[in-house]
Amino acid sequence: MAKFLICTISAIGHVSPALPIARELVDRGHQVCWYTGSEFQAKIESTGARFIPAVDLSPEWLAQWMSRRNALQGVAQLKYDLKYGFIDAAVKQVQDLTEILRDFPADAILADFCFLGAAWLHEQGGPPWAGFSVSALAFSSRDTAPFGLGIKPDASAFGQFRNRGLNWLTDRVIFKEVTTYMNQVRADLGLAPSQTSFFNIISPFLHLVGSVPEFEYPRRDLPDRVHFVGPLLGNIATEFTPPDWWEDLKGDLPVVHVTQGTITTDPERLIVPTLQALASENVLVVATIFDRSLESILPDGIPANARIASFIPHSQLLPHVDVMITNGGFNGVQMALANGVPVIGAGKSEDKPEICARIDWLGVGIDLKTDQPTPEQIRSAVGKILNDRSYKDRAQDLQKTISEYDAPSISATLLEQLAQSHPSIS
Repeated sequence: MAKFLICTISAIGHVSPALPIARELVDRGHQVCWYTGSEFQAKIESTGARFIPAVDLSPEWLAQWMSRRNALQGVAQLKYDLKYGFIDAAVKQVQDLTEILRDFPADAILADFCFLGAAWLHEQGGPPWAGFSVSALAFSSRDTAPFGLGIKPDASAFGQFRNRGLNWLTDRVIFKEVTTYMNQVRADLGLAPSQTSFFNIISPFLHLVGSVPEFEYPRRDLPDRVHFVGPLLGNIATEFTPPDWWEDLKGDLPVVHVTQGTITTDPERLIVPTLQALASENVLVVATIFDRSLESILPDGIPANARIASFIPHSQLLPHVDVMITNGGFNGVQMALANGVPVIGAGKSEDKPEICARIDWLGVGIDLKTDQPTPEQIRSAVGKILNDRSYKDRAQDLQKTISEYDAPSISATLLEQLAQSHPSIS
């Protein structure tokens, strides 16, 4: 049996996709250790993996970091995240992984796309590493515009020219300072300078994509080591106590679910306008909100056709849903499509424009092209999806495709092949 070390950024969207992989590896008899933040210890240990804590950042540091980050917008905010979030963190990652490997000589490392420590450790002579995506593919391609712009593919001669120009501008001008900064940090670890931009860092061995090819834009230059394994949908809840209103989901009204994920949690951006938009419509609205009360925000109170919960497992809720409204989180959208649910996307930060653009491109939903839609925009989009069967049909077609993939099994088999070709010396 092999030894695997999983490394993830301490964020739920980076941890969750690797949970089913860890469980599958453990079930096959492999030894698995997992390095990430302490808040995820229980989730990780539930897979049978051994938890190894990363150093948790102090609340004071996090508050200062978030204050500076939130003062920025758009590209400036993304550059800040890359430099002072992901790149800076790689130094400590390399140091910690070096210590871990002395006691746990892993045959292979599995790291999320933003965890640079695995790649840099390998350059220093560490074990082979595999990466996995936590979003749509970010690698540049002659067939796609740069990641983050939300621009759909164009196979024409003009489209190819556009892609070349935008990719050059992105790598050599807009994000040049990020690459320069990354090389300064690499130098501190004794690593040679690299002209590879952050978004183009990919394992030379294996990269797992937690989706199906149909969700991704066509790329003629995609490396052979990139494998679509199907959505990595995280834990399937085995214990769930339904709220008192659960039977309402089984009525005659269409069910609309609205969620903003775990990062952008201000309900006034999406949840509140959705409740206002649909208050007088013949639908049942289910909203999940984590940390704020809606009563103080809605002047007329919570609409009679709305049901509110702090959390409901999507595996339990989505089989009852007709439309999901979301800010475009990758994992949530994959879960919706795995259940054949059309999606309305309303996101403009982080990777959200890319996910929302793919929703529209596939015809499985509507991209509102804003992260603060008006009630009128939401009402119109919901009505369009409920009255146009094509959205549901396309979502169900993709559901059928997704059902043909066993993501944990495919991922584990590919990782076993990587470990067998580069065994450690225990």
